[in-house]
Amino acid sequence: MKIDDIDAFVAVIRCQSISVAAQSLALTQPAITRRVQNFEQALGVELFDRNTKPLKPTVMGHQVYQKCLAILREMDALSELVASDTPPSGLLRLGVPQTLGDAVLLDALKQLRQVYPELQPRVATGWGSQLIDKIANGELDAAAVLFPAGKVFPENIVGQSLGKLELVVVCAAAQLPKKPIKLADCYAQGWVLNPDGCGFRAGLQRTLGDMGLSLKVNLETFGTELQLGLVADGMGLGLVPRPLLERSLYRERLAAMVVKDFKPVMDLWLVQPRLLGNLQAPVAAFGDLVTRAL
Repeated sequence: MKIDDIDAFVAVIRCQSISVAAQSLALTQPAITRRVQNFEQALGVELFDRNTKPLKPTVMGHQVYQKCLAILREMDALSELVASDTPPSGLLRLGVPQTLGDAVLLDALKQLRQVYPELQPRVATGWGSQLIDKIANGELDAAAVLFPAGKVFPENIVGQSLGKLELVVVCAAAQLPKKPIKLADCYAQGWVLNPDGCGFRAGLQRTLGDMGLSLKVNLETFGTELQLGLVADGMGLGLVPRPLLERSLYRERLAAMVVKDFKPVMDLWLVQPRLLGNLQAPVAAFGDLVTRAL
């Protein structure tokens, strides 16, 4: 019975696909199939119902899967014990939300390379839930993500809150109301927001829905700075973290509205697998650098 065979078996269950499992382990599909078959032969039992699509484990396959997860956790712990004293080197795979990428990445990566010259940072952007999935699937070593306080992460992922980030409703400076208003007073102007999947947009839509109001999107586009430029041109309202407004090139043409009944706050989280070995120090440094950038 080989660890490589266990890895392949776990990957197939996790991905529900031999082809996706092969991609995640950088192997060919025949290699994955062969390893799963070797594992079944070693145990003397069929672990998958091969008449179903997507591929599903048998009852025994489910039980073996849970045992295999425990074995792999112990193997990871053993690897971390051995590797924790060696200098960090190789790939460091990091994730950041679409919203924060432009604001934090350049300086953070530059300083990481200065402190850890043997590391090769590689960055993925996406929504928070997508980045969490990538960590769970072993595709990322860590990510800075935005979620509400009290967020519960999957069992194999550790989340550390780095601080709170205030979101503000932004308008063109010339359109700023003279006194504080309610969300119902301004929502109909329409919004310049990220596409579906963005937590900011989802939170705004929930709040409006609770008030019996609908979300009117004038424009949807990626990139906070682009959104702020469109808001400055009078294309609608924006919803952005206050630090990104304050450092925007358009800040003189923008204003944060005082909305009495809508004051969203998100936590900035550093999330990672439970075991990182000698990558723990650079991941902690990355969290530090992102926090300082914001």
